[in-house]
Amino acid sequence: MSNEAGPITIAYPSGWLLKQAFKVPIPLWRMGLGFLVGKLFMILTTTGRKSGQPRHTAIEFREYKGRKYVYCAFGEKADWYKNILTDPRVTIQTASGTEHVIARRITDEGELVEAFEFVAHNPTMRRWVQALGFRLNRDEFIAQKERFYLVTFDLTDESTPSTLEADLKWIWLVVIVLISILIGWLSIRQG
Repeated sequence: MSNEAGPITIAYPSGWLLKQAFKVPIPLWRMGLGFLVGKLFMILTTTGRKSGQPRHTAIEFREYKGRKYVYCAFGEKADWYKNILTDPRVTIQTASGTEHVIARRITDEGELVEAFEFVAHNPTMRRWVQALGFRLNRDEFIAQKERFYLVTFDLTDESTPSTLEADLKWIWLVVIVLISILIGWLSIRQG
């Protein structure tokens, strides 16, 4: 696979159910579970290239030496990636908090050396590189830089899109009330 010239991506999800599965972290975040969800997934808020409206995407990320990385497995087919090509000012939310950043694809050789160290020390990323058909060595990783979409973020003072709010926390109260009613009903029925 590493001898092919085109970008290395996976097929963009086409089925409704699969597309919905990728969105599961978003309602969890909205329900106030960002402190858990945000350890593995970031909420990446871009500006829609057509609508100009905030667009929220849950995307798996890794952090190494204080720098966050995401891999765009769908390449230029991913809407979030198309959005950052149009406007790289984004907002990211993780369990660590909210950051206003500029998103950019890593192509600089010096940064790729740092990124390689991150990949080499992360078991999940090592499997990813091997699944792509690379030998896990720095020279091949750098030589193949045009074939993968590794994105990082730089802090900015510029205006970025609005955050995803935890506006569904009220659901927990409803769940507690319903469970209490169910327990009460069961104890009356058995009593």
